[in-house]
Amino acid sequence: MEQIRVLLVDDHAAFRAGLTALLKPVAGIQIADEASSGEQALALVGQVQPDVVLMDLAMPGMGGVAATERLVRDHPHIRVLVLSMADDDDSVFAALRAGALGYVLKGARKAELVRSILAVHGGEAIFGPAIASRLTGYFTGLAKREQGFPELTVREREILSLMAAHMTNPHISERLGLSGKTVRNHVSNIFAKLQVADRAEAITRARDSGF
Repeated sequence: MEQIRVLLVDDHAAFRAGLTALLKPVAGIQIADEASSGEQALALVGQVQPDVVLMDLAMPGMGGVAATERLVRDHPHIRVLVLSMADDDDSVFAALRAGALGYVLKGARKAELVRSILAVHGGEAIFGPAIASRLTGYFTGLAKREQGFPELTVREREILSLMAAHMTNPHISERLGLSGKTVRNHVSNIFAKLQVADRAEAITRARDSGF
């Protein structure tokens, strides 16, 4: 039987030991090595040649998102499955943008974890139930937002959603990598299209529409 070589990346030795004890008896899965940081994981992958990396996100030094991005870029044949305590949108989407194929919360049952490892090894995207529910909610909300203001462009809707989160123009500029003038122009266009007089009124309209 083909063995799926797994590299465990987590800064807690006790957690790594627990994972090893959990996965070692599973036929077809081999714990190839362990790393306690993103830097150590990147140093090991060339030697260990894992098929799947189980990646924590919050670690000292290079975090799991940066490590995933580097790993996927330099070793595209290796699959990354995030195993984290974090279930917030920022963490989930940052991991996916970095190239992770799956995202499972710590505390997942053995069967779910094994199924996730097998899935990402086969090139499938997979998410734990809580994460799948969050993703569904996000994209459902995104669809509603797009229906709410069809007159706005995708960029204008994006800026309106950040305004609704009480982000200032300089913060929006930094977040989206746009110049201050470009953001101001988009905000003016939003005011004109929504026929509102100021930022407060735009935010109220946005929130009423589910932003």
